[in-house]
Amino acid sequence: MSAPDLRESGDEEREEGGNEDPKEEAEANDLERGEVGIKSKNATITDPPMQFHMSRMQRLSDTNPLRLVINGATRVPTASPAQPRVTPSQPRATPSPAQPLPTPTPQQSLTLNSRAYTNRISLFLFLLHMVVAIGLICFLVYKGVQGLIEAGPTQKKEKRVLEYFLPQVEAASLLSITLAFLWQKAVRVWPQIMVHFILWSSFVMSLSAGILLICFQKPPTDGIGILFISFAIGNGLYCCWVTHRIGFCCKVLVKSLEPVSKFPDLNQPTYWMLGAGFMWMSVWILAVIGSLNFYLPPLIVIVLVLSLMWTAEVMRNVANINALSKNLGSACLGSLFVPAIEALRIVARGLNLLEGEDEFMFSCAHCCLKVMDSIFRHGNGWAYVQIAAYGKGFVKASQDTWELIEKQECLKTIVDADMTSAICFLTGVCSGSMCVIVVAAWTARVHEDFTATISLLAFFIGYLMTRIAMALPHACVSCYYVCYAENPDNRLFDETIPDRLSMIKSGRDAVAPTPRVRRLST
Repeated sequence: MSAPDLRESGDEEREEGGNEDPKEEAEANDLERGEVGIKSKNATITDPPMQFHMSRMQRLSDTNPLRLVINGATRVPTASPAQPRVTPSQPRATPSPAQPLPTPTPQQSLTLNSRAYTNRISLFLFLLHMVVAIGLICFLVYKGVQGLIEAGPTQKKEKRVLEYFLPQVEAASLLSITLAFLWQKAVRVWPQIMVHFILWSSFVMSLSAGILLICFQKPPTDGIGILFISFAIGNGLYCCWVTHRIGFCCKVLVKSLEPVSKFPDLNQPTYWMLGAGFMWMSVWILAVIGSLNFYLPPLIVIVLVLSLMWTAEVMRNVANINALSKNLGSACLGSLFVPAIEALRIVARGLNLLEGEDEFMFSCAHCCLKVMDSIFRHGNGWAYVQIAAYGKGFVKASQDTWELIEKQECLKTIVDADMTSAICFLTGVCSGSMCVIVVAAWTARVHEDFTATISLLAFFIGYLMTRIAMALPHACVSCYYVCYAENPDNRLFDETIPDRLSMIKSGRDAVAPTPRVRRLST
């Protein structure tokens, strides 16, 4: 056969192949196996699939975000276990253009952030609660306006409240949201400095607020002042007790906050929740004033306070999981129980550290600790990491996360001794104390009888707003610990936690060495 005949035969074969390029089909086959080879006579260079022909990855699968739609077919890029390793001496054979693409075997893919709603009952209860709260607040605001319009003793009382009560409380709301933004910005920019500053500023501010309230020499303000001073004493003792832990806390906080500068939108849920919280509290204050023109004002105020506590905690946890989505039910359930569970567990641990002559009391404290540890295993604040990542229910996420932490040797000891929760709590206390100092001094000048009530309300508002703002640093630290528990060998982790674990194992660092009460010799 002559050369022209050979060329004509080759052209006919290429025309019979249609528009399919053998090289492109070979590349698609390589992408199916998870690698793309660029071959030469002596070596083969393997590049990641994401760096080659990105136009083939047209869209994500509608059913699973981790599956890629390539050339109209849904495929999972996984390496075949039966595929031989390609070496320079044994180049990989290019599949024939007529060879059909292998059918991918079923793989169990990791589902991130499930599409199903979690904890639907708690979500329904929270939404029902919000409907009732909105209705009650609107009704109480209407009663407040009605009391101002109708002549009588109620009108005089509400005018006095509007003149000497409302301005201070609204000022406390404005001060609290300002402090919330400042605290979060400062913690993100200067984490090492702010840990020390928060510990001691909360002590100074709470002590100052208590002394100021006692100086008014009124029974209500004296009682509140004693509470502030008592807390300040405990705060100061805690600051001295955790001195040896501050260095490690600063290291973890610095490492945990590194992604925040790379992903600025992480702050958006916090900002939205702060704005919503400020607007809600402003209307809530009007409802408190309106309750004076209705039956049983103290009982209504208590109901309003409990409603605001749950709502603010849900806002904080929405910022914690960084989403207002189908995981809202888990945030609602955790917001209802986690604060009480963690507080009771801390009390049980504290009582269990004290040994004395009374064996019965010590046995009761030990039993309570076991009960609280069991409850804590089914409901804890570490669950929010897996709720945000995998869309699990609150109880399941709590169990799985705590199981991961317990599997890592001595990691539970480090997690239990973590100071981040205490830092966030003391930040809220510091903001609340500042609001008390400003509002109490103002109210004592214009209407001293309202000083105690306004002081409590101002502390409550300042504390809640700052806790919402501090959700982001708390969430970052939680993610750092939980991610380490899942994969401690990840190259993104440095030696911060391993060094701490080594020190604990060797006995060079005793975590939270609480002195015990010695038994009296008989």
